[in-house]
Amino acid sequence: MEFKHVSVLLDECIEGLNIKEEGIYVDGTLGGAGHGKEIASRLSEKGMFIGFDQDLEAIQSSADKFDSVKCRVELVHSNYEAIRFELEKLDITGVDGILLDLGVSSYQLDTAERGFSYMQDAPLDMRMNQTIDRTAKDIVNTYDENQLIRILKVYGEERFAPKIARKIIAQRQSKPIETTLELVHIIDECIPTKFKIKFGHPAKRTFQALRIEVNRELEVLENTLSDMIDLLKPKGRLCVITFHSLEDRIVKHIFKENEDPCTCPKDFPICVCGLKPKGKMKPRKPILPSSEEMENNSRSKSAKLRIFERVGE
Repeated sequence: MEFKHVSVLLDECIEGLNIKEEGIYVDGTLGGAGHGKEIASRLSEKGMFIGFDQDLEAIQSSADKFDSVKCRVELVHSNYEAIRFELEKLDITGVDGILLDLGVSSYQLDTAERGFSYMQDAPLDMRMNQTIDRTAKDIVNTYDENQLIRILKVYGEERFAPKIARKIIAQRQSKPIETTLELVHIIDECIPTKFKIKFGHPAKRTFQALRIEVNRELEVLENTLSDMIDLLKPKGRLCVITFHSLEDRIVKHIFKENEDPCTCPKDFPICVCGLKPKGKMKPRKPILPSSEEMENNSRSKSAKLRIFERVGE
């Protein structure tokens, strides 16, 4: 199966990156290379495009999509949290733009055996990087009740987290929970009918929580964004597409922190901490998909694009 993904907010990202023909641009979440190919196609022979993905299938599938571009292309099989280390290996100390599309790719959702989908039966996997050891099955079958409640509440914003956790613990006493539909059945028994009607598929929030935990998604995002801002050249831009409030909250907070890092009390007449703004959000509010895009691609409905521009010289 070809690694396909409908690129969300594509035109808005290209405009947001303000691409220079001879610049260096990084796509930290290459996926199906929809955004990446569009970025690379705008670069000259002196430009450079670097695509990161922790999913080896994405790297392998995307390689030939850059055959027609003029710029130098480097594809890196790694989580974007290693961006500084990997760029140093390429002798790069600064870039003109970075893009993160934090959505799960259509390929990962639609390939049943990857275990991301609650609509198809498959082993409970959910690893974006298939070389790591821990899977969703490990979490479901080894986490204690309090750990399960925590991730379901925090990462899934699941109001029935205690009930689901208790049901999981009870079920696995007789046999391990091994497949997606086994877990879906357990969740389904814990959600009242009125909530299924109002909030959609009952397993959606639990599957989101498990995927985030398996892949350390929020931890990696929180630990890496400021590093990315530091890597931007003057007037360089960081564009981040989020798909749920947990991600967007982190991006908004870190962008604001880098825009106004001063730690002095507000009543101080002058700044004495010495921390200077690294740039600014541009625009102030997130960019949302057009009604036409949401109609054509239902997976874009929850997307938000935030842009941070590094301070100029």
